Amino acid sequence: MRELVALDMPASNLLVDIIRAIWDDGNGFVPIDQRLSFKAKQVLVKSLRPSQIIDSTGTSTKIQGAMPLENEQCLAMATSGTTGQPKMVMFTMAQIMASASATSSHIGVTFSDKWLCCLPIAHIGGLSVILRALLIGNPVEIHNGFNADDVKAAAKDGATLVSLVPTAMARLDPYIFRKIILGGSKPPANIPSNTMVTYGLTETGSGVVYDGMPLTGVEFKVASSQEIMLKGPMIATRYRSGAAIQDDLGWFHTGDAGRISHGKLDVDGRIDEIINTGGENISPALVERVLEMHPKVHQVAVIGLPDPKWGEAVTAVVIPNPNHEAPRLEELRDFVKSELPPHYAPTRLQLVSRMPTTNLGKIQKNVLKKQLAE
Repeated sequence: MRELVALDMPASNLLVDIIRAIWDDGNGFVPIDQRLSFKAKQVLVKSLRPSQIIDSTGTSTKIQGAMPLENEQCLAMATSGTTGQPKMVMFTMAQIMASASATSSHIGVTFSDKWLCCLPIAHIGGLSVILRALLIGNPVEIHNGFNADDVKAAAKDGATLVSLVPTAMARLDPYIFRKIILGGSKPPANIPSNTMVTYGLTETGSGVVYDGMPLTGVEFKVASSQEIMLKGPMIATRYRSGAAIQDDLGWFHTGDAGRISHGKLDVDGRIDEIINTGGENISPALVERVLEMHPKVHQVAVIGLPDPKWGEAVTAVVIPNPNHEAPRLEELRDFVKSELPPHYAPTRLQLVSRMPTTNLGKIQKNVLKKQLAE
């Protein structure tokens, strides 16, 4: 019986050694998010049904009622979206290898490159750095979280490749690395020339679209419903529950809305975040991209709030730029209308001091809507 082993430990060289040993034994593993409370870890382990848990000292504790792995499964990863309960995505070695190979080829990784892992390994964006290095053969330096000074030191010590989220990259000179893979949340307006913006989900095993173009072996299309659909050898096929991830034709329905422009994929956000106002469908991402360019706006989220006349009101939630006076609704409306059709302009403005976000910096719009409705 092939087993699933839960790793309740921080990112470290010990973790890498244990991963190697687990795979050598023909088993699989799941990383446990170290930021979870003890109670939350218990709930997660109960749903996963691993055969054992290994802690930060390397000590193993057997678990009763384990559920064996199916077929060639060797990795379980929790989804990390902005809504709902996480689902456990199951990967095979072939899928992990396909992701590592396609990504490394697209980036142009050489054997002189050294990876830095400084993102949480309980998220696919962090763990995939380690797995990519292991499978392709590059050295990797592992940090237990992001610290700007430690990252700068790693670059001086020879790290050339890194995966970051926008909030982390903003604290660095990006040119200390040869290549930066940027994902996890909405990218900044100005992208450094050595930075590739990726799109992917936990189910895709890391980013599969780079700067709007698919990796080798990956296909994308946008359905009539505006939903982005993906196909490729690295995309997982099953959740731990046994539920299918791909449809009968091998397409993964992402739940994200998007458009294809000049052959490139533009992502507009979650389909359930599309705003319907007066019968018009508004992409929040398009409005946000415009408002982010306004000098009085530091950060913005555009959401739909209930409106008795229009169904939903286009609402701009803004953290003001501290170096300017707070923006007024009318000036933001005029700014949007200079770039987009008039019905895209927000009809409400809410000024806030902070946004609710995930661990990777994604704005939790469902939480935001609930807060503003109270």
